[in-house]
Amino acid sequence: MNAIGLVETRGLTSAAEALDSMAKAANIRCLDLKRVGSGLITVIIEGDVADVNSAVEIGKSAPNRVGGELISSNVIPRPHSELEKLM
Repeated sequence: MNAIGLVETRGLTSAAEALDSMAKAANIRCLDLKRVGSGLITVIIEGDVADVNSAVEIGKSAPNRVGGELISSNVIPRPHSELEKLM
């Protein structure tokens, strides 16, 4: 795993739209969809640093297309092995 990307949205529809857009835009793999609470859902992806960067950029605009809300996003290049255990 070269990078981990996270996109957090309010609502499942927004998260699904973000994941669909990211998967179509770059060569990434979905690791998990975490339900955080209060309607927040975090999509966690992995792939090469460049692919994850471009996928997260695309995923950040996806919730707006379905009337959702982007809460936050992040890309972690070359994650530490301890972080990989959590994913």
